[in-house]
Amino acid sequence: MSTDNRLGLIEIAGPPREIGLQLGRFGRDIAHRHLVRGHAWASVLAFRADPRVAAMRELVEARFPAHWAELQGLALGLDLPFDDVFLWNCRGDLWAFAPDGCTTVQIPGEAPLLAHNEDGDPGFRGHCALAHVRPEGGTAFASFVYPASIPGHTFAVTAAGLVQAVNNIRSRGVGIGLPRMVLGRALLDCPSIDAAVRLLATAERAGAFHMTLGQKGDRRLVGVEFTHKQCSAVTLDRPQCHSNHLVHAGMAGERQVVTGSSRSRQQRGDQIIAEGGEGLRDPRAILWDTGVSPLPIYRAQPDDPDHENTLATAVFHISADAVRWQVHDRPGDTPCFAMDGILRDKRPHPNV
Repeated sequence: MSTDNRLGLIEIAGPPREIGLQLGRFGRDIAHRHLVRGHAWASVLAFRADPRVAAMRELVEARFPAHWAELQGLALGLDLPFDDVFLWNCRGDLWAFAPDGCTTVQIPGEAPLLAHNEDGDPGFRGHCALAHVRPEGGTAFASFVYPASIPGHTFAVTAAGLVQAVNNIRSRGVGIGLPRMVLGRALLDCPSIDAAVRLLATAERAGAFHMTLGQKGDRRLVGVEFTHKQCSAVTLDRPQCHSNHLVHAGMAGERQVVTGSSRSRQQRGDQIIAEGGEGLRDPRAILWDTGVSPLPIYRAQPDDPDHENTLATAVFHISADAVRWQVHDRPGDTPCFAMDGILRDKRPHPNV
């Protein structure tokens, strides 16, 4: 575990329950010292008696037994009741104000560029990790992981060359279906962008997410917004930014919460992109921007109104034969990780 608030690296392998067990052990201490004592945990556990929860459990166990086993192992490793851990991994499906933020910059082209700020609970700084996961019977991947959560709702790259960057959507129209975090985890087993879009479009969905998808050997960047009722997939044809609310034209009728921070980050990102220049060459210039106070894109304020801070920044270079990417845990610092696909890159890694 990091002792200086830097992002750690963990290696995990085995059958699904063992994967979850190791993830749980990784996050156990901070979960007990911080997570379970906080407002967010109490707010989510207040939904224990919600009738949607039993239906979600049945759907996960039936449709995705491997990820059900991961959740069981996660609870065991955390030394917390399974019912509580399952609820926490359904937090955005049950509670519109779950503390999961993020901003994504999408730059399509011959070699697409995708960049992402992972914004979350500032109490987790120094207690998250980049996880290299090799599940028995599943697809290997590397992903940013939070304590007490399964992978698949942050940023990740898979052995199939699929890139995933996920933004929280605070939907007011949630219903019975598969938890959005389980769908995000299932997406990491998809062999292609099209398979991932098909999974999200055809699944019974409980909550809402925005996902940006890219893949080695595919020139497309695809933005997917889904809610309980609808799913919209758009192939991006120009540089764009996305924060934490639905922006696709086809989703205009969906009820959602748009926080001041999400609106400010979206507007500021759109402004920088419209001006052109450095932000299109180096998306970190957008993601590390603090030009709008008190609601900047890069979030480090102790009084952030959404109770979120930027915990990591990832930049993905997607080409015909590779996904090479960097992860920063502080603006301006050299990358703490340079990756070639799902492995640490031993070669010199150029800056963006």
